[in-house]
Amino acid sequence: MGWNSYDYYDTAVTEQEVRANAEYMAQNLKEYGWEYIVVDIQWYAHNAGTRRQECQYIPFGQVEIDEYSRLWPCTERFPSSAGGHGFQPLADYIHGLGLKFGIHIMRGIPRIAAHNRMKIWGTDRTADGISNPYSICSWNPDMYGVNPDAEGAQAYFDSIFQLYAQWGVDFIKCDDICRMDAASAKEEIRMLHEAINKSGRQMVLSLSPGPARLKEAWHYETYSNMWRITDDFWDDWNLLKQMFERCEHWQNHVGKGNYPDCDMLPVGMLGKGFGEERLTRFTRDEQITMMSLWCIFRSPLMIGAELTHLDEWTKTLLTNPEILALLSDDCKASQLARDGKHCIWHSSDQRSGFNYLAVFNLMEEEREIDISASLLDKEGLRGICFKELWTGETFTNPSKDLIAKVPGHGARICRYKET
Repeated sequence: MGWNSYDYYDTAVTEQEVRANAEYMAQNLKEYGWEYIVVDIQWYAHNAGTRRQECQYIPFGQVEIDEYSRLWPCTERFPSSAGGHGFQPLADYIHGLGLKFGIHIMRGIPRIAAHNRMKIWGTDRTADGISNPYSICSWNPDMYGVNPDAEGAQAYFDSIFQLYAQWGVDFIKCDDICRMDAASAKEEIRMLHEAINKSGRQMVLSLSPGPARLKEAWHYETYSNMWRITDDFWDDWNLLKQMFERCEHWQNHVGKGNYPDCDMLPVGMLGKGFGEERLTRFTRDEQITMMSLWCIFRSPLMIGAELTHLDEWTKTLLTNPEILALLSDDCKASQLARDGKHCIWHSSDQRSGFNYLAVFNLMEEEREIDISASLLDKEGLRGICFKELWTGETFTNPSKDLIAKVPGHGARICRYKET
């Protein structure tokens, strides 16, 4: 559970802005379980975002890099990194707030390092000898893929993660890798995992973008902690509706330390770095649907909004303790039904004994949705006391089956115990 800079700042977030969001989280969200502050893409790039009208990522742009082919924070945007400190001062500040610190990286090794035949720490190899110039990202010009079989390739990954450990990094989001578009991506995931183990510091490994390959579930579960099951997710109902099918496919692969990732929560104020600062396009009912699905499915939660601009309603959406309880590793969830009109999920908390029933209306108009007792493997639901967790309403069901009245594109989650 945390915050990521991308949805609001794109490539252009600064240290001051990261600190402000961390301070807000510590003061307003930490008590509910929110803890990670993640600096997303191109923290090493000079002039990031200055040519947004023509390109998101400046081709052949200036980057901050050391003699050992390792990218460093741009000192213009992250002034505390000057003097060889890197991200350590910022990480120390965030740790001092009781939070954890994360960064985004791209798959591979900087192209400029390969072109200039820069060194690899602890070896006599150079970047051109371990890079594959044919292994490139289709949307970002910064990196070449690494040839996993090349001498020095693992040493390069080890060296960057040793650096991240020195900085105090707790979370790594690695991009251009989850879909395994490049032939080497699968092996590079394993190499990242090995480098983290060698670093001596615990770090979450998150893989982007999706959709992840379902047939590679074992590989994701073995060598990472989070893997994206979708491409970049934004505030569009059609994208949200598609997530029900994706969650159905991945529901049996959720477990402690292994989390299929539905991507960030595009709530609140978004888009400043993209030239369109705006409030989320999701309606309030759609935001409740999104938060309900992410929580009962037990996706990681990363807020995309600028936290210092959160309104009270959005803050309440993100801090409902009874909804967030669904994220517990003691909860086991499964989809019970889905068609073009509605979807139903059930979860049980093995420790507390609570059961949860989530009913989603996929249509635009408000509807009554029937939930038969047989769907829950029960003879009847009469007399069971339910609590709806978004409204706080409690009611005792008067009939054998249950009828839920759900707003258009909305959701209802009820908690109950067996009688």
